[in-house]
Amino acid sequence: MLDLATELHRWCARGRPFAVATVLATGGSAPRQPGAALAVDEEGAAAGSVSGGCVEGAVYELCRDALSGAGPATVVRRFGYSDEDAFAVGLSCGGEIDILVQRIDPRARPEIARALADAAAGRAAALARVADGPAELLGRALLVRADGSYDGTLGDGPRDRTAAGQAHAMLAAGRTGTVAVGRDGSRCGRPLTLLVESSVPPPRMLVFGAIDFAAALVRAGKFLGYDVTVCDARPVFTTAPRFPGADRVVVEWPHRYLDAEAAAGRIDPRTAVCVLTHDAKFDVPLLERALRLPLAYVGAMGSRRTHLQRLDRLRAAGLSETALARLRSPIGLDLGARTPEETALSIAAEIVALRYGATGRPLRDSGRPIHAVA
Repeated sequence: MLDLATELHRWCARGRPFAVATVLATGGSAPRQPGAALAVDEEGAAAGSVSGGCVEGAVYELCRDALSGAGPATVVRRFGYSDEDAFAVGLSCGGEIDILVQRIDPRARPEIARALADAAAGRAAALARVADGPAELLGRALLVRADGSYDGTLGDGPRDRTAAGQAHAMLAAGRTGTVAVGRDGSRCGRPLTLLVESSVPPPRMLVFGAIDFAAALVRAGKFLGYDVTVCDARPVFTTAPRFPGADRVVVEWPHRYLDAEAAAGRIDPRTAVCVLTHDAKFDVPLLERALRLPLAYVGAMGSRRTHLQRLDRLRAAGLSETALARLRSPIGLDLGARTPEETALSIAAEIVALRYGATGRPLRDSGRPIHAVA
């Protein structure tokens, strides 16, 4: 989404209208999640995607109609599976998807332009747009920032404050989706349905151990959208030329670096820690600290024997069995990986599976929906 935000920020700089189609809600096996978007400018150029291809053409035409005036400037459309006509516009995967289409004039909606600027710059912000409600309010927006301040209006002060509070809570959780708000926070009367799109800085991946496996994992982490740091205490190996894709390369004892980042507030529950050194003098102090932090993922490379010895040392350091159960070691899924690139793929796959509570088994054998509710 950051790449699309960057492109739309450039479109805003031109000061010319464009249309954006955004996924409001999905059901079944719809391929994209709320917040996925397709944008079309006045010249017909398109950026982004809402369905992975199923209904892209129809949504593109809705955007063109919104821009030209041939269709509503703001409208919600639902697409679902159609088995009556093989050529009907629908989701062949069998799901349902609700799409909000809106014509946006950056000069008339400066709060949207500012939201795109924040997203392009990697600043945390949430954009709340009216997706359902009185016709005169459709498409109105609030830009809500991390400190709770907001720009724009939904036409009413109390409603603005209620909406800003709801959007701020979703921003804090890094969530995108819809929420209903009333004028004073109650559900009396007809509430507005807001699409809240949270834009947060990318999650961090901390890779400890300046080895060839780390170089491959850096590439995999960047592919997944992580901000990636490589850290090792050995300066001869820890150099920027060896890890050209990393956002930063740090020469420091791993546990000291993690302590400093945690103290500075740069570690959060989305952070992944990957320990590739398999050397007790580095691993044990680092893992002792990592397993006490609310991290998304903590994995450590090493053989099963190394893992058992490491567990004994961590128990001696005072870690509980509950904390030790969070350690993914040997690191990665069982893909039969041998090369650094294959190993990086197995680690990245485990991180994704853990994020969504998935099994890591072949989809053919999993017996669960392809796109489970997060």
